[in-house]
Amino acid sequence: MLKTFKVTMASAMLCLSAFSYSQVVVVVNPANDASIDAKTVQRIFLGKEKKFSNGNAAIPINQTADNSVRAQFDESIVGRSSSQVSAYWSKLVFTGKGVPPEELSGDAAVIEAIANNPNAIGYVDAASVTDAVKTIPVN
Repeated sequence: MLKTFKVTMASAMLCLSAFSYSQVVVVVNPANDASIDAKTVQRIFLGKEKKFSNGNAAIPINQTADNSVRAQFDESIVGRSSSQVSAYWSKLVFTGKGVPPEELSGDAAVIEAIANNPNAIGYVDAASVTDAVKTIPVN
């Protein structure tokens, strides 16, 4: 029984490791020709930047808070935990100084929204990327 438990735990850890190492990529509409770096993406998703370098409005699209891609994006790009980002936006909303990005559930919804709006910017798991969007290197 102990051996079975060890094998099961090892399998679970292996699956969890594979799951947590998915690569998150920032995506925009293929028509977007703006120069975008990690700092710009961070500022857009924190509501500190409203336009792309080409002058067009920047419309950030978040994934829902329960999504692991969101947690990874918040940590690696925004530089804060998801709870810190949530607290940040709660304060801005309460004081009337900001509105958080629209939230969509899942990579497919984000890709569809970005494909239909040349000013949208979002993030998805790299494995979900289609030719309907363009990836932005931010590392």
